[in-house]
Amino acid sequence: MAAVTEVRAAGGVVWRTDDTGAVQVCLVHRPRHDDWSLPKGKLEPAEHPLAAAVREVGEETGIRAVPQVRLPSIRYTMPDGNLKVVDYWSMRAVEASTGPVPVPVDAADEVDELCWLPLAQARQRLTYRHDVGVLHGFAQLPPVTATLTLVRHAHAGSRDTWPGPDSARPLDTAGLRQAQALAALLVLTGPRRVLSASPRRCVQTVAPLAQALDLPVEVESVFDEPAAGQQPDENALAAAGRLTELAAAGTPAAVCSQGKVIPAALTVLTRRAAADHRTAKGGGWLLSFAGERLVGADRL
Repeated sequence: MAAVTEVRAAGGVVWRTDDTGAVQVCLVHRPRHDDWSLPKGKLEPAEHPLAAAVREVGEETGIRAVPQVRLPSIRYTMPDGNLKVVDYWSMRAVEASTGPVPVPVDAADEVDELCWLPLAQARQRLTYRHDVGVLHGFAQLPPVTATLTLVRHAHAGSRDTWPGPDSARPLDTAGLRQAQALAALLVLTGPRRVLSASPRRCVQTVAPLAQALDLPVEVESVFDEPAAGQQPDENALAAAGRLTELAAAGTPAAVCSQGKVIPAALTVLTRRAAADHRTAKGGGWLLSFAGERLVGADRL
């Protein structure tokens, strides 16, 4: 029996509002299969699924879209017997007109038609039941008013071997590479502010992102690990409160914090004490809010 290969793909439920404020979603028609589906495509080697989702949406529709909430993934067996796994995100179309959008010339061999439809009509137009399930997951979401990315600083060597104050410990070679990779991913979320805890390694982690966006790194000690004499619970409440304030302002932001802050702050925001919010160095979360309420916390 031949081994089953897992084929990874990613895409999005791309949405906009019409002149009346009603939500419309984007569907594409693929002439090869004569079907209507959500825009998606295969990951390139070593590509992050979120990056692939944004890239494929852009290539198939010509629409620049900003990811907001992770949606249910789908799995199905392809005609050749291999397993296909597709990760999806809710994506807001950026500056999308209310008129028809032409199919990009480069995608004409894969997609020959594109349409914007209200949710009920989109459900009827979709060819596959699994796509309808993804659309159902999108329809259950409240309106997302802000997205934040929360990341832990990248690798910075060992504090035991660093001769100076720990707050001045810099990123090591691996950490600098992580910071560059993070910048390429976080820029896709469209942040308009970049904030950081005060340690040097935190500021360095988001410096490439800030440079790419031509934004300053705003240092806020509320995202620092607990200071001497400060209770961890108080520290977590303060960090979570600041994230909520940023979300309530409605401005997308990227925030870099530390390993003893992020899990506790996320526990406050999600109100799920049993959830595992441990975050690896250079890792992070995509946080989606409806007003001050967290509605999505997805690992990057």
